[in-house]
Amino acid sequence: MASLSDLVNLNLSDSTEKVIAEYIWVGGSGIDMRSKARTLSGPVEDPSNLPKWNYDGSSTGQAPGKDSEVILYPQTIFRDPFRRGNNILVMCDAYTPAGEPIPTNKRHNAAKIFSHPDVVAEETWYGIEQEYTLLQKDVQWPVGWPLGGFPGAQGPYYCGIGANKAFGRDIVDSHYKACLYAGINISGINGEVMPGQWEFQVGPSVGISAADELWVARYILERITEIAGVVLSFDPKPIQGDWNGAGAHTNYRDTLRIEGLHLTWTLTSSLP
Repeated sequence: MASLSDLVNLNLSDSTEKVIAEYIWVGGSGIDMRSKARTLSGPVEDPSNLPKWNYDGSSTGQAPGKDSEVILYPQTIFRDPFRRGNNILVMCDAYTPAGEPIPTNKRHNAAKIFSHPDVVAEETWYGIEQEYTLLQKDVQWPVGWPLGGFPGAQGPYYCGIGANKAFGRDIVDSHYKACLYAGINISGINGEVMPGQWEFQVGPSVGISAADELWVARYILERITEIAGVVLSFDPKPIQGDWNGAGAHTNYRDTLRIEGLHLTWTLTSSLP
């Protein structure tokens, strides 16, 4: 008799050419992520060959109830580390039925900027350091912290090892490997200053691909914490007081070629 685990890990390629595509998009808050799955007749490698899809925008804070249809445009494909095989994750952006980007669709204008010939010529590279905190589900308190209390002072936790310093490493390593499987250019991980807080790095990636990879990396992380029964937080200040905050530090390198000259410069910024 099949167990739930057997069915979750079922290899579809043994019996069908059909694959599952998980369409992913950014929700109405600008930070929450949403997704829904559909069946395709066979493997797809180019997002232009994927069908557009729709969803109820009134349920995600992205459309009024009297006119709630929002259309998903597939933009980038990643391998699905959860279903595996030929199944895929699809990063999308969102439009009205008339083809206008909805207000929360920031990708549309970004794509126009990054595809401009002058910008393409400059080879804009990004490396993004994404910090986050793992919270105990029922109490919304960092993992490894005593319930209603506090751990020892910050100092030994940054890049720390040991059962009393590193909390949630199984989740972090699972995320690392899942991102590599998916085809995300994840370049590293480390424990952060506050216990229960971690960081992963995406990049260097060129142009808008850096944003697509970061969003899908966030999606994969939240799916893994869902499985683990832990809550993922990108709150810039999850614990008030003298505790480390969390942000997305963006490193930018611009390469410009002018009449045989090769110029580079680097800018680092910190965003919550």
